[in-house]
Amino acid sequence: MSPRGELHHVELWVEDLDAAESSWAWLLDELGYTRFQTWSTGQSWLRGATYLVLEASPAVRAEGHDRMRPGVNHLAFSGGRRGEVDDLVTRAGEHGWTLMFPDAHPYAGGPEHYAAYLENADGFEVEIVATGA
Repeated sequence: MSPRGELHHVELWVEDLDAAESSWAWLLDELGYTRFQTWSTGQSWLRGATYLVLEASPAVRAEGHDRMRPGVNHLAFSGGRRGEVDDLVTRAGEHGWTLMFPDAHPYAGGPEHYAAYLENADGFEVEIVATGA
């Protein structure tokens, strides 16, 4: 049983599951998640007690995710040491991710916050935070 208050799961609705899977599968694999479940309109990725779902639900109401609208802006993941974050950024472009705020990278979050901000073709943003030197 997970401790009270621990994040259980996050579900992201996408327009095109195959397109979303091409960027998310690589990133989640890199961050230590494993594919957990698959079904006709979705898939889940598990790490410890937490899982992330990608789903192209038939109930999606509008086209295009917009992180600038009310709702979730981005997901932040611990990325390991600074070198591991840098390595991930170097390879991210090959997997559908674009570095955001390149002029301020890796301190776009402030002078004491070493992180990479990445966005995929669907407009989803992730922050990969260095948790060690």
